[in-house]
Amino acid sequence: MPVRLRRTMEWAIEQLLRLCAVLSVATTIGIIYVLISQSVPFFAEAPIKEFLTGTKWTPLSASKSFGVLPLVMGTLWITFIAMVVALPAGLLIAIYLSEFASRRVRSTIKPALEILAGIPTVVYGYFALLTVTPLLQKVIPELNIFNALSAGLVMGVMILPMVASLSEDALYAAPQRLREASYALGATKLQMIFRTLIPAALSGIAASFILAAARAIGETMIVAIAAGMQPIIAWDPREAMQTMTAFIVRVSMGDVARGTLDYHSIFAVGLVLFLMTLGLNSLSLWLRERYERAYR
Repeated sequence: MPVRLRRTMEWAIEQLLRLCAVLSVATTIGIIYVLISQSVPFFAEAPIKEFLTGTKWTPLSASKSFGVLPLVMGTLWITFIAMVVALPAGLLIAIYLSEFASRRVRSTIKPALEILAGIPTVVYGYFALLTVTPLLQKVIPELNIFNALSAGLVMGVMILPMVASLSEDALYAAPQRLREASYALGATKLQMIFRTLIPAALSGIAASFILAAARAIGETMIVAIAAGMQPIIAWDPREAMQTMTAFIVRVSMGDVARGTLDYHSIFAVGLVLFLMTLGLNSLSLWLRERYERAYR
């Protein structure tokens, strides 16, 4: 290939990559602009203090209240249940794949986890509603048809591959010299894993946990189908709850007129959701960078 043609192709590829990066940044800026611009009319009628501290959320009823805490409570409660399921199971799977599994077993389990991650979330939602909830009702008869428990359990299964895959990458990337030094001091394999390997990879593991939490907070279909549409503050996971994403789906699929307060309320909720996920993603990036700097 002539030198001039090769340089031209390299320049074209570089410009294409630069354009992709600019489009990504521009898309993010556009999303932020839409959320803020559409939220301003809402906050012009609903005080920010009431929005952030109020305990009643009824923007679609005749007596309107704009406290977003019930939606935040439902979102965090279901996310907590999901994390209780996904974190220990995902970490144990990562330890097994990294330190115990043979190459043949790893080549079988890894694709299975990827298939689990590729299942559409609407399938998870109906699985929670039609399979998990009836099974739980045999053990917990007072469980509602729509409840936070089954939605959280199934969401935990959904984010399990993310936790397992990212945690395994963090464990696998830990320097081999740490393992050898631990064995040289007389540690058993379990002692090496829990006292040396996991602390060394803790930043990467924590980053995987935070990314999984952000994924759970932003999940829509599972909670919209299985968790219910009751914006209440409740500590009982057997009750129906409404999350921020479920509220957005409910209003978006209704007959709400554009430009009304009800219409702008979904952007205000979306702004809160965006800030929550942005904070978690930023924290995970910080932990990842700290982890990488420690072992360069």
